[in-house]
Amino acid sequence: MKSKLFLPFLLSLLIFNSSLLIGTVRYVSPTGSSTPPYTSWETAADSIMECINISVFGDTIYVANGTYKEQVVMIPGLSLIGAGMDSCVIDTRELAVSGFNSVTVKDSCLIKGFQVIIANQNVGYGIQGEGLNGLVTENKVLDGITGINLFHSDITVEENICFNNRIGISLNYSSSLVKGNVINTDYSNGKGIDISDLIRTATPLISSNYIVTNGVGIKIIFGTHTTTIFNNVILLKDNFAAAYAGSLSDTVKIFNNLVIAEGDLSNALGISLSNVPTICANNYIFGKLGTGIIAGGEDFLMNNVVENGYTGYYLGDTFQFTNNNAWQNINNYSPDDIDSTNLSVDPMVVNDDSTKGDLDFHLQKYSPLIDAGDLNILDRDGSRSDIGIYGGPYGWSYTYNDLAPRPPHNLTAVIEDGLIKLSWNKNTEADFSHYRIYRDTVTNFIYDSTKIVGITSDTLFYDNLPITNKEKKYYYLVTAFDNQNNQSEPSEEVTVTLTGLTEHPPIGDDGFRLLINYPNPFNPSTIIPYRLKEPGYVKLYVYDIKGELVKTLVNQWQNKGYYEVVFQPNTEERERANSYEVPVGPYYSDIATGIYIYQIMVRGEGDIPVFTDMGKMMLLK
Repeated sequence: MKSKLFLPFLLSLLIFNSSLLIGTVRYVSPTGSSTPPYTSWETAADSIMECINISVFGDTIYVANGTYKEQVVMIPGLSLIGAGMDSCVIDTRELAVSGFNSVTVKDSCLIKGFQVIIANQNVGYGIQGEGLNGLVTENKVLDGITGINLFHSDITVEENICFNNRIGISLNYSSSLVKGNVINTDYSNGKGIDISDLIRTATPLISSNYIVTNGVGIKIIFGTHTTTIFNNVILLKDNFAAAYAGSLSDTVKIFNNLVIAEGDLSNALGISLSNVPTICANNYIFGKLGTGIIAGGEDFLMNNVVENGYTGYYLGDTFQFTNNNAWQNINNYSPDDIDSTNLSVDPMVVNDDSTKGDLDFHLQKYSPLIDAGDLNILDRDGSRSDIGIYGGPYGWSYTYNDLAPRPPHNLTAVIEDGLIKLSWNKNTEADFSHYRIYRDTVTNFIYDSTKIVGITSDTLFYDNLPITNKEKKYYYLVTAFDNQNNQSEPSEEVTVTLTGLTEHPPIGDDGFRLLINYPNPFNPSTIIPYRLKEPGYVKLYVYDIKGELVKTLVNQWQNKGYYEVVFQPNTEERERANSYEVPVGPYYSDIATGIYIYQIMVRGEGDIPVFTDMGKMMLLK
């Protein structure tokens, strides 16, 4: 062929081949027929498989709302698009047997917008991937051994919902991208994402998934060539591991994941590394876990935070352990002979108290974790990395907010040498400056400058009250300030009663006390504080205005001290309580806008009543 004719020939060949890839658009509807070619809604097929059986590579099939009780096996190059995961249903409960696949996906396929009901947690798989270069997205897969199963398949799986399966998503010999999926496995020993590759050739990426599990969040059982797990959120509900890396992997990279313990899980693990060379950086482990991160061998642990658990880090002969933080764990480091780059400081995140709203682990402006990470790791803006979930190259660039300190807690008043001694818990923020003490003769007073009686950087304050010949009450509260002069919300009030100093010393009201709930009015939740002078059996009830019981919040023996209980009557919490997932009992009626009464009753040794009180609160919707 002459060279001047080659280019026109090549262009015509490309145009011809691309026309073959456009494909035919076909339709499926419950009101359709069995007469091909199904090329309009008026001539739609009444079965998904009838439509697939006449389709070829490059075709697209749109499926209308409805329930289709059939097994679906796709062909290569097919796009299967349902009308939506809540209304377009593939229901195989009557068909499933052992080893059954509800939907099988081949090479270069797209499946989107379906709800797939398998059968139960002992039979079958929802969407089985058996191809390359495909996409499984925006589907909801229910009730099977595995929701989405990828076997020798490199299909992208993103933005799906997998609910009530033993395993949410399984990768066997798969280098897939698994991103942005919501997985809830309530099986007692289930797995959110299960990864295995005995011959270690796959390189999967597991990113930005939200996993709720009673078992293991992400498990690598045999291992892969290189597995990267980053930006996932794992809510752990039972005594298992949020992320577990088993043996035989070449490298596991675990970056910027958030693990939260729901409840007291004293035997649970946040991230467990076993004989695996692992880079574990910028993860945040929060809540009552037995151990936040357990590691040893050829592991690199940098820039992680473990907060509020039993043991923060349990370390074997770890290759590198630098620039981590452990805070308010019963035992922060085990063993504790760590180098000085590892910290035990208040991380100063936006909110690490679930009773104050949604948890938020962004760092505040003066957090000691800013630019305190490993020197060899940089943040996205090119600066030295922060310690915590939003630091490092997989983290975020964001503005550090300058927030006020936390309110002082556990304010008490006692009599000491004729003075009123006030004490409270110490604030731990790095930019903390001082406290301001206020006093008034009326309860719930406005704490302005006319009520200031003292300023101190300590957690003790002595007040010398004027002599009085009649009973008089004084009310105190304390606020905290930081170096930027931001003022916290006030502590709870404490009351001191003077009964005539010429005859009797003042009485510090540091005994049993039911404090005012806050906020009030509230929506969706409020906190009810109380203080116990001595141990006792505590019952804390909520009644409606008619006097009918709504909820038992506390029903147990408690030691002396200060307590806060959350009353959160939103729909999700009521559903959990009514299914007896919480130990103190369900809600006994629907929760509507209105006034509610909370009552505390305390019985001491010998089952003798020692204290009772009540208060009012209002729910606004």
